[in-house]
Amino acid sequence: MKTKIIGLTLAFCFFGWAACFAADPQMGTWKLNESKSKITPGTTKNTHVVYSSMLGQVKIKSDGIDPSGKPIHVEWSGKFDGKDYPVTGDPNSDSRSYTKVNERTLTTANKKNGKVTVTGQIVVSPDGKSRTVNLTGTTPKGKKFKNVAVYDKQ
Repeated sequence: MKTKIIGLTLAFCFFGWAACFAADPQMGTWKLNESKSKITPGTTKNTHVVYSSMLGQVKIKSDGIDPSGKPIHVEWSGKFDGKDYPVTGDPNSDSRSYTKVNERTLTTANKKNGKVTVTGQIVVSPDGKSRTVNLTGTTPKGKKFKNVAVYDKQ
């Protein structure tokens, strides 16, 4: 009887540990697939994005081209809890929030001086090999845009 209890306890601990540390499909390195994407001219184009997680915090680093054609490097650290966290390197936003809708879907909002400038949804494909980022917003010049960026997992 004691052996059964110990065995069951170890099994529950193992499965609990595995569930806690299961890979989040958002995490990893993503490369823009330009042929499948529709990016409005005059908006930022992120060509390379890395999501990483450590001790409950998420870090997102992206490299790309800003609206004037210059290289841009943006970093954000926080949680997928819907709260605003500071963003660096993006001239069009000073904070972002991400909310986890389900295992494969996030919503996001970018803000500049407390005003929402961009909203969107990020969805990882069921096979985990690609993700689609749908963003809607307004450029600093007041032009409305809708971008669909498709990324391939590296």
